[in-house]
Amino acid sequence: VQLQACEGGLVQAGSSLRPSCVTSGTIGSFNHMGWYRQVPGKQRELVAVFNDDGSTNYADSVKGRFAISRDNKNTMYLQMNGLKSDDTAVYYCDIEVVPGPLDYWGQGTQVTVSS
Repeated sequence: VQLQACEGGLVQAGSSLRPSCVTSGTIGSFNHMGWYRQVPGKQRELVAVFNDDGSTNYADSVKGRFAISRDNKNTMYLQMNGLKSDDTAVYYCDIEVVPGPLDYWGQGTQVTVSS
């Protein structure tokens, strides 16, 4: 299984971006799949995830601004609206598959928000 995240970028505060994550390989069951972000010197943090029951979880800091979605093929998206400078980070997509469980990470895509 491989994941490739792309379509980050440099935008002004208040703008929108929609990074995508393309998965390749055979994926059966999973525990969760979603987006995380990390800034230098800090731990990677959850942004938004799908759970295996179809529910979603969002970080409090992005609720109401970000939305996770996926198509019926192999691509997951993160719609980011109302971007703030605090959203500046490298964004990673992840899937935890079962059995295992095994975590697969994308290479990360940089999102920079200028104030």
